[in-house]
Amino acid sequence: MAIRTGAEGTLAVVLRSIDHIGVAVADLDAAIAIHRDTYGMPLVHRETIEAQGVEAALLDVGESHVELLAPLGDDTPVGRFLAKRGPGLHHVAYRVDDVAAALDELRAAGLRLIDDEPRTGIRGSQVAFLHPSSSGGVLTELVQPAAEGRSPFNDAMDGVVPHQEVDRTETEVTHG
Repeated sequence: MAIRTGAEGTLAVVLRSIDHIGVAVADLDAAIAIHRDTYGMPLVHRETIEAQGVEAALLDVGESHVELLAPLGDDTPVGRFLAKRGPGLHHVAYRVDDVAAALDELRAAGLRLIDDEPRTGIRGSQVAFLHPSSSGGVLTELVQPAAEGRSPFNDAMDGVVPHQEVDRTETEVTHG
């Protein structure tokens, strides 16, 4: 296994690994079937999150996950995302040791943040988002996993799945 060391003055030491890739889909069952039955990824969690207007499914791939996101309606953030962009990549989530500290470093580096403070995300994790204008046009999430000792796959989701609609051409961010 190759271990990457970050160059001094970069954010490589903040971003430990990819936690998950969020994918917007129109048909969750069909997307799960492709990922589970064709790609061989085990489905480890599925939940409807009314407050976010989304049904989400997590599938394992190595030490990371694919998070499939299906809108509960056209007027939800993921519904609007699908209408504007079609199915596909919604966000990339990086695992960090400390979301609050990572936000401080990213803020100091001049990156535009959506979340100024961490909030509770999927499976009790702490999360925050970077604006796509600061991350190459990709909505970027920082994830600090829940404390050790919790089962990441069997515990109920404590918070909300972090889905936000971000208009990449405007400065206004609409939280779902």
